[in-house]
Amino acid sequence: MWDLDGNEYLDYHAGFAPYILGHSDPDLAEAIISALRAGKSNCGSGPTEDEGRLANLFLQCVPFAEKVQFFNTGSEATAQAIRVARACTGKPHVVMMQGGYNGNHNMVAANLMSTREQLGGRRIQGDEYPLVPITAGIPDVEQALMHAVEFNDLSAVETVAGKYDLAALITEPVLQNVGVVKPQADYLAGLRTLADRYGFLLIFDEVKTGFRASLGGYQSIANVAPDLSTFGKAFANGFPIAALAGKQQFMDLAISSDPARRVLVGGTYNCHPVPVAAATACLNKLMDPELDVYGTLESLAQRLEDGQRKLFDEHNVKAVISRVGSAHCVYFAERVPECWWDVLEFHNFKFDFDYRRALLERGVYYFPVSCKQGSISFAHTEEDIDITLAAMDDTLSALGRREA
Repeated sequence: MWDLDGNEYLDYHAGFAPYILGHSDPDLAEAIISALRAGKSNCGSGPTEDEGRLANLFLQCVPFAEKVQFFNTGSEATAQAIRVARACTGKPHVVMMQGGYNGNHNMVAANLMSTREQLGGRRIQGDEYPLVPITAGIPDVEQALMHAVEFNDLSAVETVAGKYDLAALITEPVLQNVGVVKPQADYLAGLRTLADRYGFLLIFDEVKTGFRASLGGYQSIANVAPDLSTFGKAFANGFPIAALAGKQQFMDLAISSDPARRVLVGGTYNCHPVPVAAATACLNKLMDPELDVYGTLESLAQRLEDGQRKLFDEHNVKAVISRVGSAHCVYFAERVPECWWDVLEFHNFKFDFDYRRALLERGVYYFPVSCKQGSISFAHTEEDIDITLAAMDDTLSALGRREA
């Protein structure tokens, strides 16, 4: 990747992670050009044959989903998921995770990288945090329906479920907007149990984990079936398409015979032929056993992780690495965090920022904000990993001299 001044970078930011095959993948480019040369256009009057083929391909990959609808962005998909949950349950309240990001719309735009002061100066276990909107323009009446709890805290979910009429709980199965914060054993299964007990829908936001953690998303790794799940980013290698997938009884509210329960699905550009062609080509590559995309990604990610651990030991830098497949994050702390408060409490934010800026100066692009995920693509090579490790070695030497 190059900037306006002509500086070259090895890209591990990957546009916030969608480029699982790398930028400008030639097979996707050919599929798109072929679609345009065939006269494909955005009809805007109902599903197309290409959309149907993509839906069948998608459902082969995601075994817990029975039906799928396509949108343009992850935010549209998560907004639709919550709308479906409210229509189904007749309830208004929604639970989200402190440290999670589920889109830019009013229903979830709160409690991402909140400060200690915003959270009341202390970790809250077994109950909800103060609501901390991440944007102006959310009316109080909407804020009253939003409840943020700590990730990996089942007791907090149960407390909130006992106090409010919950329509849904929405969570990334792995928090990947504050690095890579993994669920504890049985946490996701515990959410499934609570959803069944209290009658709310369990929504997995797999916009980041979907098709990057595995072909079937993180839900396949955890073997936990959500009621609804959302996808984006990686399944079209960065082209603007997203999906809402889930159990038929909820998805079919879009065609309910009861107008009072029918859920609108609208969008002029939903399933535009260009992103549909890109998504179809991308899924075909991800599913190809001869290419072994996921095996290659795991090998590259392990090579980077092993090299980083060695460097941190050699430079006496306190650091841990959290990784799910090709998604990875270094925390400059003594242990891997299990929630956002752990990150606030133990992570060295200043060193992280300095480290990322120094890597930029050496041609390695990680997003220059602390705790942001790195992503390896199928276009990376072992040589790229080794060049990256050399830049990290030089960076750690430079930072050590500065602190000395």
